[in-house]
Amino acid sequence: MTRNIAILMDPIQGIKPAKDTTFAMMLAAQARGHRLHYLEPGDLWIEEGRAMARSRPVSVLDDSGDFYRLGEPEAGPAQRFDLLLMRKDPPFDLEYIYATYALDLAERDGVRVSNRPGALRDVNEKAFTAHFPQCCPPTLITRDRQRIRGFLEAQGDIVVKPLDGMGGASVFRVRQGDPNTSVILETITEFDCRSVVAQRFLPEFTAGDKRIILIGGEPYGHALARIPAAGESRANLAAGGRGEAVMLTARDRWICEQIAPELQARGLDFVGIDVIGDFLTEINVTSPTGVRELDAAGGQDLAGQYIDYLTGPSAPNPR
Repeated sequence: MTRNIAILMDPIQGIKPAKDTTFAMMLAAQARGHRLHYLEPGDLWIEEGRAMARSRPVSVLDDSGDFYRLGEPEAGPAQRFDLLLMRKDPPFDLEYIYATYALDLAERDGVRVSNRPGALRDVNEKAFTAHFPQCCPPTLITRDRQRIRGFLEAQGDIVVKPLDGMGGASVFRVRQGDPNTSVILETITEFDCRSVVAQRFLPEFTAGDKRIILIGGEPYGHALARIPAAGESRANLAAGGRGEAVMLTARDRWICEQIAPELQARGLDFVGIDVIGDFLTEINVTSPTGVRELDAAGGQDLAGQYIDYLTGPSAPNPR
């Protein structure tokens, strides 16, 4: 059955189609005959208790140059969409939260919103790992520099990062005795005014910070291992890392089994978790990436599997 699928995303002209997971989802939906509608966060509003949206029909082409066509704008109730993919990148700021309020109303009126807006508000991609301590390395979330110093003394070698960062931004490795410890902690906590996450440093990251994609709580059989560049303490592709597909280990699958029921209960249909060695480090829910790289390595169509999951005969019902 043909569906009207809206994609809420950052400006399409700024994406890199060869690497963009949202673009892969658009290609997959179009290939299945669905009608695509493009909108940005500013195109959502609430009027008389209803979610409204200004959208434009969009068609896409898997080409690095001329890769999209936009039709004329259309405005009206968001209820005209069967499915809406919330794929706005962080920052997870107040405007992001305000967008989820409109999406709540769209969901109430029968639109399937993925990932579910209430879950996007509740699930911080770094703090949510605290629900699964059995899967994680020693972890501390605080804005107190002295508490972080105590954690550093206990662990000897840690990583500190903001709760709202992405792509490896503002991630610091701190070792006991590092003369820059004070300035790092002052900077990242804004003098005890901003909460951060500190984790024991995992040297296994040199073998790959693995991105595992889960669709409906089920993991894809390969992970994207992001290998850090020489001399770099971050493996993120945005920080210069390279990706290669690797088979999931038994431990990887165990971690997925631990978190899957909670993901499904919250309506988190498309999730990318990060695993270093034997440990879960992040649960990414806003706009997880890695699909294009995994598809290139394994000849799969992960975006297509996601679209089929949401539109097929056994698709989950809107809440």
